[in-house]
Amino acid sequence: MSDKQITKPVKAMKVRYTRGETILHIVIVIICTLLSLAILLPMLNILFGAFSDPYDVMKHSGLFLYPINPTLYNFSLVFNNPSILTGYLNTIFVVVVGTGLNVLLSLIGAYVLSRKGARLVKFFTLMIVFTMYFQGGTIPSYLVVESLGLINSRWSMILPGAISTFNMIVMRTAMAQVPDSLPESAMIDGASHPQVLFRIMTPLCKATVAVIVLYYAVAHWNSWFSAFLYLRDKTKFPLQLILRQILFQEETNSMAAESLALDSEAVKYATIVVATVPILMVYPFLQRYFVKGVMVGAVKG
Repeated sequence: MSDKQITKPVKAMKVRYTRGETILHIVIVIICTLLSLAILLPMLNILFGAFSDPYDVMKHSGLFLYPINPTLYNFSLVFNNPSILTGYLNTIFVVVVGTGLNVLLSLIGAYVLSRKGARLVKFFTLMIVFTMYFQGGTIPSYLVVESLGLINSRWSMILPGAISTFNMIVMRTAMAQVPDSLPESAMIDGASHPQVLFRIMTPLCKATVAVIVLYYAVAHWNSWFSAFLYLRDKTKFPLQLILRQILFQEETNSMAAESLALDSEAVKYATIVVATVPILMVYPFLQRYFVKGVMVGAVKG
């Protein structure tokens, strides 16, 4: 074949938009920009306020566009409070143990509900979905926790919410899309149900697993109401409950002896940053799975 016969690469055609489409795109960009600013500005305000001098924060009015006299003094006050470190340890325990238990139970429940040949699958699915719309309420839940002897125990923040119906249904939808030939061929070769679940189904649904891990971890990290109801000992309080007390100035006397710094909003800003940054660091590692996992079942073949 001669060089003359070699076809040249086709240039990409420019898409031409009508005037109405152009106006629509401009409006969408403006709306997205405003929404981004509405989300970003409060975060930057807290971050800059946390690194600002407490005395200057008290005098300042409006948003912080930059740290005023940058200092780490506010963070030193936060970390000198022993309740913060204790709350961190309690929260880490609840997040690690609670998320592990949540994911395990969700995988087992989703696997059972996704098996087409299992008995009473539709019945149990309806009964499980029923709990999403009708709940007992706070008082019956408290009585159940009390009857189980979980009052003033860290397990009261884990066991009552050991599984989320919504997350299990999402996991079940992902497993239902796996071809039946894969688990069937594995069981013909002698694999048991646990082996099929953890060696075949779970790796094939790792995107959805990553999403529910994120959902459960964030829920445990932000949880404070169950601790507020069931815990009495302050040494067992999670970080978010301690943060709530600090924001309401219930435990400010334990942070330092300087009343001016204690009354400053800068200490509150620093506490919010300390309680928020660790969970935000998890998102970049799971971001690539998030969109894929959360869209499971949205498109039908």
